[in-house]
Amino acid sequence: MGKCLINNNIRSLRFNHGEMTQQQLADKVGVTRQTIFAIEKGNYSPSLELAFRIAFVFNLPLEEVFSFDLKNNNPEELN
Repeated sequence: MGKCLINNNIRSLRFNHGEMTQQQLADKVGVTRQTIFAIEKGNYSPSLELAFRIAFVFNLPLEEVFSFDLKNNNPEELN
């Protein structure tokens, strides 16, 4: 199976919501600032619950915060 990536636009959303800091977002969703940093950089994929919490903070549907990018993969392998 190829490389699967979960992309996000959390950094731009934070800045568009009053220049919210990573720490402020972390406090709102109940994780550390380091967790938010790792998610933003693509080094960590959040749990589904955390992904929904983050989307809720920005009052957006999950798919407007996160996207799934499937690279070098045969779609038939997903069946």
